[in-house]
Amino acid sequence: MTSSYLIFATFAMAAVTFIIRALPTLIPKKLLDTPWLHRLNESLPLSVMVLLILTSLSYQDISATTGIHSAELHLLMAQIGALILVLFIYHISRQLLVSMVVGIAAINGLLWLLTGSLS
Repeated sequence: MTSSYLIFATFAMAAVTFIIRALPTLIPKKLLDTPWLHRLNESLPLSVMVLLILTSLSYQDISATTGIHSAELHLLMAQIGALILVLFIYHISRQLLVSMVVGIAAINGLLWLLTGSLS
């Protein structure tokens, strides 16, 4: 069951990627130069990155009885903090790579702070 899902998901992602990459050759040039499409093109990398991060948030093991010192809660808080910092840095710099590096450093730093200060 899991392997068939992964195969289907891989082919679906490949098909969507192919369609998105081929679409600009099929759309008239006049439509490609519209301002709303340029704004969409500028925000698309950040949107994809945020969606990927949001889908990977580890909130499944969190419940009403989860304590403040639990590793699951520390991870979720670090992920949310890193996501907010990534959005802020991208808003300031408009550099996706810089935002990703800051996000990786932030999640590790926040995990270190949370496990050290709340333990």
